[in-house]
Amino acid sequence: MHADTLAYNERQNTEHKELCDLLANEIDKHLPQANNKLWHAHPVWFLDDNPTVGYSKQKRGIRLMFWSGADFEESGLKVLGKTFKDVSVFFNTASEVNELDLKRWIMKAREIQWDYKNVAKRRGRLERLK
Repeated sequence: MHADTLAYNERQNTEHKELCDLLANEIDKHLPQANNKLWHAHPVWFLDDNPTVGYSKQKRGIRLMFWSGADFEESGLKVLGKTFKDVSVFFNTASEVNELDLKRWIMKAREIQWDYKNVAKRRGRLERLK
């Protein structure tokens, strides 16, 4: 895990820090091939330079986002984006996270991917990678 992600987690209040640590550790465990860094000031994991999963602090809590998640067919993930394939879920404590669901979502993130890396070249049009 990138040092910037650890520092991001440390800046959170106690409950959110525990939650962010849980999310980061589970993502690292189930996506060991992913590259983690802060992107737009939030922890994001990339597969082949393509944003895959990340989280951020927002008013409603910690938002866990999957860039290609609209195709996961998971009722626990709410589609927030209108143009792209992103889905999110909000948590406020680590105890709210169902770790089996989280693992399944992370595994689907590896298997289902849209090409966000080249979306600007394609003038906003996404293409499916996997």
